[in-house]
Amino acid sequence: MKKKNLPIYENITITGVAAEGKALVRINDIVTFVPNCVPGDIVDLQISKKKHSYMEARVIRIVQPSPMRSEARCKHFGTCGGCKWQILPYSEQLKYKQQQINDNLTRIGKIELPEISPILGSKKIYEYRNKLEFTCADRKWLPWEEIEAAGGLDQIDSSYGLGFHIPNCFDKVLDIEECHLMPEINNRIRNGVRKYAREHGLSFYNEHTHQGQVRTLILRNNHKGELMLIVSFGEKIDDACKGLLEWLHHEFPEIISLLYVENLKYNDTIGDLDVKVYSGQDYIIEEMDGLQFKVGPKSFYQTNTEQAFELYKTARSFAELHGEELVYDLYTGTGTIANFVAREAKRVIGIEYVPEAIEDAKINSNINNILNTTFFAGDMKDILNDSFVEKYGRPDVIITDPPRAGMHEDVVNVILNAEPKRIVYVSCNPATQARDLQLLDKKYKVTKVQPVDMFPHTQHVENVVQLDLKNENA
Repeated sequence: MKKKNLPIYENITITGVAAEGKALVRINDIVTFVPNCVPGDIVDLQISKKKHSYMEARVIRIVQPSPMRSEARCKHFGTCGGCKWQILPYSEQLKYKQQQINDNLTRIGKIELPEISPILGSKKIYEYRNKLEFTCADRKWLPWEEIEAAGGLDQIDSSYGLGFHIPNCFDKVLDIEECHLMPEINNRIRNGVRKYAREHGLSFYNEHTHQGQVRTLILRNNHKGELMLIVSFGEKIDDACKGLLEWLHHEFPEIISLLYVENLKYNDTIGDLDVKVYSGQDYIIEEMDGLQFKVGPKSFYQTNTEQAFELYKTARSFAELHGEELVYDLYTGTGTIANFVAREAKRVIGIEYVPEAIEDAKINSNINNILNTTFFAGDMKDILNDSFVEKYGRPDVIITDPPRAGMHEDVVNVILNAEPKRIVYVSCNPATQARDLQLLDKKYKVTKVQPVDMFPHTQHVENVVQLDLKNENA
């Protein structure tokens, strides 16, 4: 059956910003989502998907750019899939993120709210990340425009792709020549590995055949500019692979932790694999507020170090600790928040799913001579139950920083039963946070809201909420 031709609309003025970094406009009273646009752009659109309640479209011509539109710094903008708001001035990005917080808390949460504080913007809007992951592919993905400009696919060398996955395509990798989210050395390392592999005959991985030597690169840095590089190999390493590692060791003295892993599985994750040291140490040290944090190859650490400090300062301030409180830090990761607030609490209990992260949390307490923390590893909904609270004490304050999915309803119920006088909820997903706040509304009132921008040029935003027990002063 022939696919029905979808219409073209001309001289359409983009009116707003939507989720997932897309812009929006109403066409014939139907909400239409459009990528790579900003409010005020006048464009010709080709509808690409039509549903009953919405449409999706692509721009086929910019008739008149919006006065708001900025020039994208990155040459890969529009095809990479990341940094979708590069063409929005940063001040406008913050405005829409503030609106996103307000919309989610009011429309989904539907609870009484205080005035939402102005969002805390990031001082750095480029080179702010401390971690990037790049994927290798034996054949790089090429946009049609590039293929047509070259006169056909047979006119282009499409081997050796090293960069980012095309959105929603596990087997398509866009070859990245530049990325401005980390300091320039990320480009030198990534482009150097590609060049070395070509010159020395190392194969890149194929997601369909599951063959190929070099599979992924994970790069981390700290405030001193020291680097950790984890090279994932898709086959058992041989002398050629060791040659790449030796070249990296000598070419980039900034890499103080050069690690590798043999990943023969069908997915890229390394959490269940043995990471080995080729040279240096198996960690880097990050510093924050006079504290040191050991960051290992499997550790979770906020990817914008400077803004993480603002985020954690906000959480600590919202906790309003006086030195006598028992604090539960849920989803503690490597214990960053737990150790960050420990000086102002009597005792802090951290709970986290990943055992390796908990080991790092304990080490982080030890290297900072923090003696009033205790950490537990396991699934939150299984560990945090009424008997746990009975055994270790009813918390005065709970700080929770769950993953994007938010908190399991069982966890929410244990919190409600424990009745801490205050909850500080840190979230990377205002929608699931709003859902959880509605559940907590049975006993708690939202008293403060502080958005924090951790990820310039993306639609993502963190939000910190303070909740007080409604009958605390009754």
